[in-house]
Amino acid sequence: MKRKIYGFIAVAFSLLLLVGCSSKSSDKGTTLKIGASAVPHAQILRHVAPELKKEGVNLKITTFQDYIMPNKALAGGELDANYFQHVPFLKQWNKENKGNLVNAGSVHLEPIGIFSKKVKNLKDLKKGATILVSSNTPDYGRVLTLFKDAGLITIKKGVDITSANFNDIASNPRHLKFKHTFEPKLMAEIYKNGEGDAVVINANYAVQSGLDPRKDSIALEKQSSPYANIVVTRKGDQNKPAIKKLMKALQSKSTQNWISKHYKGAVLPVKATK
Repeated sequence: MKRKIYGFIAVAFSLLLLVGCSSKSSDKGTTLKIGASAVPHAQILRHVAPELKKEGVNLKITTFQDYIMPNKALAGGELDANYFQHVPFLKQWNKENKGNLVNAGSVHLEPIGIFSKKVKNLKDLKKGATILVSSNTPDYGRVLTLFKDAGLITIKKGVDITSANFNDIASNPRHLKFKHTFEPKLMAEIYKNGEGDAVVINANYAVQSGLDPRKDSIALEKQSSPYANIVVTRKGDQNKPAIKKLMKALQSKSTQNWISKHYKGAVLPVKATK
């Protein structure tokens, strides 16, 4: 008889806990843990946070200073989503890490730029000039496109530019030297120190260091680039209501207008695509 009574008490206590947790969750809404680069990703997320709160979604934003940890944290369940990368980067990460992270939707483009204290135009680079590039291999196609469009190099036929690397250069008449062993976050400081003849810098790090890619670069990526920054989730989570609300807020016309005005062309809104 005692066992039955104790069993009844245990079940009743468990039910009370469940009811309490459910009530607490509904009172506060859904908390969405999202990792992001400090600029501009976290800033854009903070901009939409008040709107999402009205929709019952509370953003908990964690900022990262590199391109390695956000995907690890997401895959490990520490985050619900992240916002810092583009599709070629995601594809490479999934391939190298046997991951299944997925694209929940695109938001903006950070046009990668080439900066120089030696020349005013990319076409003015001299023979043998040294170009300093980060070690972020998914960006190499973006870099090569800028030099190709300037008529300084050609790319081997049949190469997919989004997966191209410097071995895919077919002709390089000026014998430009591409050095690519630096961490992305160091590139702005390398440029400011006057190293190399030209330095390639991702827009988020350029803006974060006080540079204006539109005014300070000698070449800048076009808005039609396939390297739009996306929100990423674990497979299946992209369909969760909280993620859907997040993407609706990020891709709204008002948010896209805010991005255009706030960053004055250094960060460009893109069409809502996957």
